Amino acid sequence: MEDETTEGRNRSRLAILELANMISVPMSLNAIVRLNVPDAIWQGGANTPLSAPQIIAKIFPSGGGDPENLQRILRMLTSYDVFSEHLDTDTTERKYSLTEIGKTLVTDADGLSYASYVLQHHQEALMRAWPLVHEAVVDPKSEPFVKANGEPAYSYYGKKPEMNGLMQKAMSGVSVPFMKAILEGYEGFNGVGRLVDVGGSAGDCLRMILQKNPNIRQGINFDLPEVVAKAPEILGVTHVGGDMFKSIPEGDAVFMKWVLTTWTDDECKLIMRNCWKALPAGGKLIACGPVLPKESDDSHRTRALLEGDIFVMTIYRAKGKHRTEEEFNELGLSAGFPHFRAFHFDYFYTVLEFQK
Repeated sequence: MEDETTEGRNRSRLAILELANMISVPMSLNAIVRLNVPDAIWQGGANTPLSAPQIIAKIFPSGGGDPENLQRILRMLTSYDVFSEHLDTDTTERKYSLTEIGKTLVTDADGLSYASYVLQHHQEALMRAWPLVHEAVVDPKSEPFVKANGEPAYSYYGKKPEMNGLMQKAMSGVSVPFMKAILEGYEGFNGVGRLVDVGGSAGDCLRMILQKNPNIRQGINFDLPEVVAKAPEILGVTHVGGDMFKSIPEGDAVFMKWVLTTWTDDECKLIMRNCWKALPAGGKLIACGPVLPKESDDSHRTRALLEGDIFVMTIYRAKGKHRTEEEFNELGLSAGFPHFRAFHFDYFYTVLEFQK
């Protein structure tokens, strides 16, 4: 038998208890978003440390709420660097301000933040799928989400306007800061006259790309007909409905963001082959998405990427997945792209360039 008094055994028991109780972290994050705590602390940029009773007074101006329970949530999330704790040693009063991580949850002038991404991940239909993760191992032909809800996630969202709206807001909240980052450093849109955005939704990313790259004379926002039907008018952009598994509009370059990660290898090859057909010689497919490191470690980046991979497996596609650079290169070669480059402007998402 192991000696349970050793440092190693003590650390091991502590670690497994932390992992077993890990659900407290995302659910508490979900709670402070629902309570609008980040905006209550931020107050237009003041970020003045506030006590739990002071925060309660801001989020419940008519009264109510339990400051003690809120403080318990704040303390736990402080240990994950979402908040900074300011402890008055004389009064033992605790006050909280936002860290850089916490600031990602603050609503900006356009009404966007990472808060919607948090809420989108923790909706009831998605939560029903998580106890069934093991089913992705037992039977990978059907996703845990399908087993829990009776149909695939995207079709389920399509029947739930509130879920679909939250999904789009979540994607905008995540994609806008990412797009700002890549547009500052990526020069791959130079020389492109006609750009096709596959899965462009409302056209937000295409608008940003065109504003930064006036050389692009025409933008094609390509998505499902029911999606582009709701897209707003954008100067220089034509909304086109269709199915990327059948064909993709022609362009000098094709752009896609977070598309390949939710499909199987065979489906990705079909999508990429259709991109190849839509491009002239020398044309580029510019794909943005999460890319796994070759080796596993305990860094925040690796954990975030691997956690996202399990999310895809559970919710969207049991055999859809995050891939390494090597795996993306192999997909590109199989689709006819002889040249591949990867650009890292963001810790989570990578720009993948496939040239015909």
